[in-house]
Amino acid sequence: MIRPTNKTAPGPEPQSGQPASSAEGWLGRNNSEKRRLWERLNPRHRKELRMLAEALALQQNHARLPEAARGRLDVALGELDRVIRRIAVILAELARRTPPAG
Repeated sequence: MIRPTNKTAPGPEPQSGQPASSAEGWLGRNNSEKRRLWERLNPRHRKELRMLAEALALQQNHARLPEAARGRLDVALGELDRVIRRIAVILAELARRTPPAG
């Protein structure tokens, strides 16, 4: 004997008449665990994690460079680091000299 299947009533649909997503999507349950963790993080922490990931990728690319290019890049980064330290010293001196606003 063939038994008829019980069909459930369709859920809410947008104006177009087509389902926007699966029922799991409507309930917010089809997100992966990693995605949910990412969304729970503070936006500042997400930015820091993204910057760390980019830095790791750049470091790996740096290791793959030919020796000559890597040497030139290291020299340029050293010069940039010195400029950054000089700017930090100048800004610290300005902060000491400038009276607080208010």
